[in-house]
Amino acid sequence: MNQIFKGKHGPLLIAEIGGNHEGDFEYAKKLAQMAIDTDVDYVKFQIYTGDSLVSKEESPDRNKHFKKFELSKDQHIYLAEMVKEAGILYTSSVWDIEAMEWLDQYISLYKIGSGDLTAYSVLKKTAEKGKPMIVSTGLSTEQEVLDTISYIQSVNAEYKSKEMLAILQCTSMYPIQQGDAHLNVMGRLKDLSGLTIGYSDHTEGSKALKYAVAMGAEVLEFHFTDSREGKAFRDHKVSLTPAEIADLIEEIKLIKTLQGNPIKQPLPIELDNNHEVSFRRAVYPSKDLKSGEILTEDNLTVLRPNHGIDAREYDNVIGKTVKHDLKMHQKLSWDDFL
Repeated sequence: MNQIFKGKHGPLLIAEIGGNHEGDFEYAKKLAQMAIDTDVDYVKFQIYTGDSLVSKEESPDRNKHFKKFELSKDQHIYLAEMVKEAGILYTSSVWDIEAMEWLDQYISLYKIGSGDLTAYSVLKKTAEKGKPMIVSTGLSTEQEVLDTISYIQSVNAEYKSKEMLAILQCTSMYPIQQGDAHLNVMGRLKDLSGLTIGYSDHTEGSKALKYAVAMGAEVLEFHFTDSREGKAFRDHKVSLTPAEIADLIEEIKLIKTLQGNPIKQPLPIELDNNHEVSFRRAVYPSKDLKSGEILTEDNLTVLRPNHGIDAREYDNVIGKTVKHDLKMHQKLSWDDFL
């Protein structure tokens, strides 16, 4: 079975460098190395050109912005090889479809950003690659998410498997308030789709990510930077630093420890201390009884410890006739009754 959505620390951890390098290749390499050192599962970039992403006629300023953040094909390949040679997995939001041809050999899964949830031509090209996909759902309605899932599955039926398709709750603003995280969407989407679910974070800090794990997130995506100080580009503000990722990993370990086994059963620490007897109750006489008396609610009680007749048998004891004299709070047995 494909285990690509299983992370080293529980949920799959994706450190999104994205555009935080701001077009500076040396800075991109520095961020990549720092992300590698945090021991996340994936280091992620975004691949685009201004002209392949934004209309220079309809949105010239946005076009110029993305042009400024471009890295070359060779630079992206260098980063991909750097990450993989370090033993960490590499992925990217590939917003330039032509780049898939030379990037595919480095990618074990594809990430679809929120803005491309409705870009069916992009979804089609990606699904045709047949590799696991993660789809973020910012900006979308529930029905749009379900429609996109159906479309991806119509292109390639393999994406009906939760081992092939993951859906992330996301709110597409930088930053968002805590109340805009809406982590409950994860459970709803899991119920509706049966797929892997997770959370792509745009809050400040790591609390939402930690709570997402406790609520069942199987994939966590978060922006990554070396420091938020003195940074003007918006993504830095919602990014985690190496120290914060280390804290997140430790918190995930604690959450997983606290979550434990979903199958309810008594634990050795309870049984070894005889608590199933000392904490539980049995049926006892609430007063001295004479031979021949009928047992009723007026002369019976339930007390600790669970010696003799278990408290669950209380109703079955009612109406029995006492065979011989019994003392108040005496341990009972079925041999005491006619």
